[in-house]
Amino acid sequence: MSAPASAPVNQAIYPWQASAWDQLQQLRARMPHAILFHGAAGTGKADFIEHFAKSLLCENAGAGGHACGACVSCNWFDQQNHPDYRRVRPEALEDEPAGEEGDGEGEGKKAAKTKAPSKEIKIEQIRSLADFMNISTHRQGLRVVVLYPAEALNMPASNALLKTLEEPPPGTVFLLSSNSLDRLLPTILSRCRKFSLPMPGHDEALAWLKAQGVSDADSWLREQGGAPLAALAQSEAGSREDMDTLLQMLANPGVEAALRAADKMQKVPLAALVSWLQRWLYDLFSYKLSGNIRYYPRYRKELASLAGKVHVSKLMAAIKAANERRAIADHPLSPKLFIEDMLLDYTACCT
Repeated sequence: MSAPASAPVNQAIYPWQASAWDQLQQLRARMPHAILFHGAAGTGKADFIEHFAKSLLCENAGAGGHACGACVSCNWFDQQNHPDYRRVRPEALEDEPAGEEGDGEGEGKKAAKTKAPSKEIKIEQIRSLADFMNISTHRQGLRVVVLYPAEALNMPASNALLKTLEEPPPGTVFLLSSNSLDRLLPTILSRCRKFSLPMPGHDEALAWLKAQGVSDADSWLREQGGAPLAALAQSEAGSREDMDTLLQMLANPGVEAALRAADKMQKVPLAALVSWLQRWLYDLFSYKLSGNIRYYPRYRKELASLAGKVHVSKLMAAIKAANERRAIADHPLSPKLFIEDMLLDYTACCT
């Protein structure tokens, strides 16, 4: 995704990140060897750490800590060939511009390939950093490694990275980004300085989306849980067809409807489907208790009708089941069976 019009030319820092950027500058005097940036998916964490990496390598950073955009180092960085910089991310993100977070939502459909690119960060990618870290820097400055999303590390890669973090090479800074800290090894968490990045307020995110020219911005933003970059990407994809196929089935649950929907949606990313279901269940629960709807106000009538029928205990069980499915959505044995099971469970809860 290209940097939006409201972002600085040299790299995207979004309006809701300004305060976090100022706080980050306080770490520069005693720079940790590894910083783990964490926060909600679709809020621009990867753009933020790319911007910080560029500023660390810049030879003439300004008073606010931003890269100058004009020195030799900045030119190398912009051309993606800085000799003291490495980016590590899953193969599935390598056809996308720097800054995509790989959260599994808000991504446009990619061209079909014979073999699906890996969504994992593999041990070979971590091992390939060894030569990079063992030679002197080209500009007598830092070496910077950016890695995201950290939860994409498979177990061998996690263990290899842990060894490096336990014995960090001098002059090297690791910048990691994660959408979900609970999916990382506790030992990796303990080796990193954690830095929280904010979810923007609804009004701020909405104003930003409108500035990008997004029509019906409020609905897109709510449907993506308040994450503005995910909302922008979904709006650019231009269709709610897959989401509405699911939501219409959830609004009118039944065994036949569940099986038809599962057949139609078996190529939709499962993590996205589970997230849409989780948000629907949240709205259903919220409406039943307080009459409030957060994610799908355009389905208010259907949610109100269901809320009057479903028992709270069954709804709590459905929410628990959806949370458990989210943890395994990236590794199903059969996508179609996964979806059928999920929707039949929901149907049993609501009928």
